[in-house]
Amino acid sequence: MDHKPIEIFIDADACPVKDEIYKVAQRYGLKTWVVSNAFMMIPTSPLIARVIVDAGPDVADDWIAEHVAPGDVAITNDIPLAERVLQAGAHAIAPNGKPFTEDSIGSAIAQRALMEQLRSTGDIYGGPKPFDRNDRSRFLQALDTVIQKERRRRG
Repeated sequence: MDHKPIEIFIDADACPVKDEIYKVAQRYGLKTWVVSNAFMMIPTSPLIARVIVDAGPDVADDWIAEHVAPGDVAITNDIPLAERVLQAGAHAIAPNGKPFTEDSIGSAIAQRALMEQLRSTGDIYGGPKPFDRNDRSRFLQALDTVIQKERRRRG
């Protein structure tokens, strides 16, 4: 069985569920990497590490993709990063609790391209609906489920 402990990677710059991730990670004793382009406060814990990467598109994504390992968990809204995480054999969950899977990533990429097209032509305005308590609750459930599943898989 796999003896490397599960680690959590947060694409942290716009992540609304960092506090929830810290609590779940603490409960399971999991190392958590908070990856961002700028300094952000994190809890003082030997299990939580801050990684500040250079500014620029995809720099945080590249760091996560290079360090994530099979069975790890990445929290991101970034669909191309989620695809890279899945290709590495790890789990990817959006902050609203929606897991990215091998089955769903292709349509997510296609939908992202379509939305970019519609926004560029002015046919659609704004972004996703505001984040709410139901999203937070769904996220906590999804994170707990994926960690339990991975722990069982590892024996």
